[in-house]
Amino acid sequence: MEYESLLVDTSNQVTTITVNRPAKLNALNHQTIGELRQAFEQAGHDEAVRAIIVTGAGDKAFVAGADITEIRDQSPVQARAFSRRGQQLMLEIQQTEKPVIAAINGFCLGGGMELALACHLRLAAESARLGLPEINLGIMPGFGGTQRLARLAGTTRALEMTLTGDPIPAQRAADLGIVNQVFPVSELAGAARALAGRLAACAPEALRGILQAVLRGSETDLQTGLELETARFALCCATEDMKEGTAAFLEKRKPSFGGS
Repeated sequence: MEYESLLVDTSNQVTTITVNRPAKLNALNHQTIGELRQAFEQAGHDEAVRAIIVTGAGDKAFVAGADITEIRDQSPVQARAFSRRGQQLMLEIQQTEKPVIAAINGFCLGGGMELALACHLRLAAESARLGLPEINLGIMPGFGGTQRLARLAGTTRALEMTLTGDPIPAQRAADLGIVNQVFPVSELAGAARALAGRLAACAPEALRGILQAVLRGSETDLQTGLELETARFALCCATEDMKEGTAAFLEKRKPSFGGS
């Protein structure tokens, strides 16, 4: 499928989705949001894909926010629809049953940070800056940023970042648990591919089970989360990959998971 705002490449069981609007610092407009939904749906249903990377084109920005030229002229009714559309995209990304890695190569602001927060893992370049600066425009985050940031970094840090709008450097984001690892910008893409490749080599049912147990379990009480974990563990034990993994361990060799 051809996209106007994205570059999509699949190789070695990994799909890389690049937001390709460098002249606009890869800002999210209506078209880009729609194309991202299509790209994630396609990658999510492609059995040959086991991991997904999201990044931005150029050397300045991952995604520098939503497209202000579209937001400026919206009525409250249109703004509500825009927010819900963006939130739905982020929810679909978070619920993707394959690991999604954000490779944050530059400015990661507003809707861009909300996109990164929806991903399962986040790697960042040392030069990247992350923030939710909507307060400076007289608005607030609308694509899930207030909720996901608070869950990752805690209420106090989320309030600090959203009320001041001040962006933070990548290392500070890592210290707060928002970013998993920080790399020199020249090493970021390779690190993301290496991590995606490592995850792609894992048993798909185990990956799906872990994602669901951690993400859904963290939103409920402990007993419900434990029951979910038990159910997903049992599903893993019904797979050929479980037999392969345990046999490889006992035989002291590297497992080869076929995805069944």
